[in-house]
Amino acid sequence: MNSLRTYGKKPYTAAVVHGGPGAGGEMAPVARELAPEWGVLEPIQTAATLGGQVEKLKAALEGRGAGPMDVIGHSWGAWLGWLLAARHPSLVRKLILVGSGPFRETYVERLQAARVARLDEEERAELVFLEKALGLPGAADRRALFARLEKLASKTDAFDPDRSVQRKSDRTGPGGEVFLGAWREAAELRRNGTLLELGQRISCPIAAIHGDYDPHPYEGVKAPLSNVIKDFRFHLLKDCGHTPWIERRARSRFYEVLRDELRSRTTSFS
Repeated sequence: MNSLRTYGKKPYTAAVVHGGPGAGGEMAPVARELAPEWGVLEPIQTAATLGGQVEKLKAALEGRGAGPMDVIGHSWGAWLGWLLAARHPSLVRKLILVGSGPFRETYVERLQAARVARLDEEERAELVFLEKALGLPGAADRRALFARLEKLASKTDAFDPDRSVQRKSDRTGPGGEVFLGAWREAAELRRNGTLLELGQRISCPIAAIHGDYDPHPYEGVKAPLSNVIKDFRFHLLKDCGHTPWIERRARSRFYEVLRDELRSRTTSFS
């Protein structure tokens, strides 16, 4: 498996960091869209620990990137980019968070409630079963369990998706097999407040792009980061779910905002 894909021409000045953890290749459409103007790296996460994923991302950027880079992280990848910027600030010129998870534990209940409200009774029962099954040590066939969970998420997390774009995501890698260890570590960092506190170490500008239909409450990103990051900008996209580039009504606006952020040397308050 190729753990690092490249798009466009050198120098590679931007990197897309996929979600999951373990959703390798999902940001391929974004990398292709940006490639005519920027050289883009797409690292695929394979480490089963949080620290391992941060270090592999660091190695990819140091090995193939051109100086401080623009890091575009989606969902889990937004947190991973955040940790990279906190631990290795010299590597990141700007951090762009797309559909990030909330940074405070108090918002998690709203996320769960939003998802449950978008499912019927049978689907809710399946969601409960999958969450319990995946939490059991030694659960059999995690890949199949995660595939079922992703199917439910495709219903709860999208507003008006273009599935043809989703099919071009070039998904690869171990999938849900890398999820549990890394996720448990990160969830504990959020629970005890360390995740947000790490923002005090971040020196680069940060921009967040979030859909108004994303079950991850945008307030859980906008409010905490506004109080921690000096140079922070927030963009809320209308009629947009968790993955903006697959949304028919928001895709064009997403790329417009993303390009503006990549072209800008700094962010501004809004």
